[in-house]
Amino acid sequence: MTNCVLCKDELKPEEGQLIWRGDDCRIILMNDPELPGFCRIIWNHHVAEMTDLTYGEREHLMTLVFAVEEAVRHVMHPDKMNVAELGNMVPHIHWHVIPRYKDDAFFPGSVWSNKINQTPALALEARMQKLKDLPAAIREAISRLN
Repeated sequence: MTNCVLCKDELKPEEGQLIWRGDDCRIILMNDPELPGFCRIIWNHHVAEMTDLTYGEREHLMTLVFAVEEAVRHVMHPDKMNVAELGNMVPHIHWHVIPRYKDDAFFPGSVWSNKINQTPALALEARMQKLKDLPAAIREAISRLN
């Protein structure tokens, strides 16, 4: 597919930071000031649905998703985790791993809903401090998989 935003390798700083890349997947720490710790696990090849992958590929992808979730929980200490594979707008397999807090701007709705709150500035500042440790924690979690 041409013009798929998830097929491109280059990221602008405002889009996020590449944390890890393997042959089949890459992990991006999204640059979302409302949701510090939001990660995206992207299948490197243009494939639209999980059932298009082999069983081994599915297991590999989900193992990475769970490693990222574990690292995010350990570093960010959220109240809840949202893990979703939607792809409604981009037909390219990617998983969202999002730490959620009772005081975040969207809680209890989805992060794609309208903001219903204003996250307290001190809470966001504390989360941004924790965020500095997240890339290393994700890489460490993945290194333990081998």
